Amino acid sequence: MEILKVENLTKVYGKDTTKVVALDHVSFTVEKGEFVAIVGASGSGKSTLLHLIGGVDRPTSGKVFIDGQDIFNFDDDKLAIFRRRQVGLIYQFYNLIPILNVEENITLPLALDNRKIDKEELEEMLKHLGLQNRRNHLPNELSGGQQQRTSIGRALITRPTIILADEPTGNLDSKASEEIVALLKKTNKELKQTIIMITHNLDIAASADRIIKLEDGKITSGD
Repeated sequence: MEILKVENLTKVYGKDTTKVVALDHVSFTVEKGEFVAIVGASGSGKSTLLHLIGGVDRPTSGKVFIDGQDIFNFDDDKLAIFRRRQVGLIYQFYNLIPILNVEENITLPLALDNRKIDKEELEEMLKHLGLQNRRNHLPNELSGGQQQRTSIGRALITRPTIILADEPTGNLDSKASEEIVALLKKTNKELKQTIIMITHNLDIAASADRIIKLEDGKITSGD
């Protein structure tokens, strides 16, 4: 079942002499439950593509369908709600709230949506993340790997349609990176979670089911 469809997605910054084509008519699809890595050098358009898929930015032209819905048909308010409920975002630098503990950071999307926290589901999530003994710790009391696992939990807690991971191991040492990649694979297989991950590391990309390569804003392989 097709869960994501990207259709002729184009993003242009500036005009005339300052014109930069960050994405150039990019098209591909992702099946439900698939783990896809998007690779490319710095400036290839990876982050731009991820931000457009997640509805963080709007394209110059083209469409993004998530679970059959054209996300750019939504106004900004509806898009924000859709993104909060249906798209889980994992960032390179974690983006945790420093005054909230692990449990509070993970459940923040539910609190923002005025949704009740299922204690049993939260316990299962903490177990999945290996953070049962860190639930009351603040971010500055955690290792980098533990902070990233917390951010993964925050992305997963709403059971989103799709997870977007932006260089999730880019701020970690090799051991922690391996642990995070293993957790993402476990999340994909056990929770049947669709994941799209961008990375410049081909070894990490090899963990995915499929690799899409970007060069100068265009797909060169893997679509």
